[in-house]
Amino acid sequence: MASVMTSSGRMMKRLLRQLNRIPMLAWIFIMSGLGIMFGLVAPQFSKEYLALLSTHIFLPMVKSLIVPLIFSLLVVGIAGHGDDLARVGKLGVKSMAYFLGLTFIAIFIGLGFGNAIKPGNGVTLGEVKNANATAAIKSQKISLAYELNQIIPESFFAAASANKSLQITFCAIMFACACMLVPNKEHKRVMVDFFDGLANVMLSVTNLVMKFTPLAIGGALAKTIATNGIGVLSTLGKLIGTVYLGLLTFVFVILLPIALWAKVPLVPFMRQVSHPLIIAFSTASSDAALAKAMENMIELGVPREIVSFVIPVGYSFNLDGTTLYLGTAVLFAAQVANVNWSVGEQILRMLLVLLMSKGIAGVPRASLVVLAMACDNWNLPTEIVGLVLGVDEIMDMARTAVNLLGNCLACVVIARWEGVFKLYRQSTDDSDIEDSPDALHVKLDVDKTVA
Repeated sequence: MASVMTSSGRMMKRLLRQLNRIPMLAWIFIMSGLGIMFGLVAPQFSKEYLALLSTHIFLPMVKSLIVPLIFSLLVVGIAGHGDDLARVGKLGVKSMAYFLGLTFIAIFIGLGFGNAIKPGNGVTLGEVKNANATAAIKSQKISLAYELNQIIPESFFAAASANKSLQITFCAIMFACACMLVPNKEHKRVMVDFFDGLANVMLSVTNLVMKFTPLAIGGALAKTIATNGIGVLSTLGKLIGTVYLGLLTFVFVILLPIALWAKVPLVPFMRQVSHPLIIAFSTASSDAALAKAMENMIELGVPREIVSFVIPVGYSFNLDGTTLYLGTAVLFAAQVANVNWSVGEQILRMLLVLLMSKGIAGVPRASLVVLAMACDNWNLPTEIVGLVLGVDEIMDMARTAVNLLGNCLACVVIARWEGVFKLYRQSTDDSDIEDSPDALHVKLDVDKTVA
């Protein structure tokens, strides 16, 4: 009996070693295939149980990382590299200029594809099945006061408990700037060292949480297929196809040339962004991929102060996928309602949509809220929002992935502008940092070779 148990133990260890050799990306594809299969053959089981892997296990774990990770990285990034407040302001100006330029391009690409393909022609409002959801979305209003509240919190702890990334970013910037102005440099050093330690620990926790990625992706895809089915493509497939085509065009015609112009190392960049990109696409959640995206951009060679500023702020002001979708969706609503706008009217309305879409990251179903506001303002039937709601998750997967890709690229581009990007940052950089009395002792354990 003892020999049998020993033999079984050896076989189990051998099996575990073999399983550990399978790369994470392979596990993701395996679980994605299983998730799609379960969504088709066991939809009820998928919605009730498999979906919990993503919604009740993985996403809560990831969201729990957001506050300590963003806050610590941003404080370290700003306060740990000197006392130059002008440098922080310069980084903010460059980032916002880049964000605004790309979102303008994105929304007009969406408008162009909406005019060319006309996805709303032939669609009737009789297909609306989400009247209650439409009413709830329509009831959400966005104003200047609301958008300011999304940036400046009444309480840091309220912002932290709600995972409001833009408010957390604002608090972290204020705290870091205050650290830079403290007369006693020893007090500053104590705070920077504390947050440096916290940042490194949180990056290690992120690595542990990401081990659950394949299970979460499988559960999310099972739920998506089980909820929407394949038949939904026959009704609104033209809208879905238009959005996906527009997003692909944006990636290859806009983002790729920008990457080439900025001399972004494409193969290492795609290697680092592939994992968070798959998470963003399969879960349709920016929060789910945020921590991993920040960690991987640091590993790529983007300094922490740029990553910790650009990505959180970009998730409010650089939503390229969302703005492109809105350009198509607003025109789709007009086509369903048989309303014809001139080119000038379309451009004016797109500019207004662009303004409405800024600062909406904290709003549930943010893009649908903007679409409902647009329909309400321009006397289009708001029932159209309910029509779009039925397939919104399918389109949300793609636009969330493009949002993430755009923000990761923005990190590298802005680091290039600043002249501080170095591929797979060498350990010699750490010794340079340590030589500065105001600098931070950062030691990243990064792969120093490009396979």
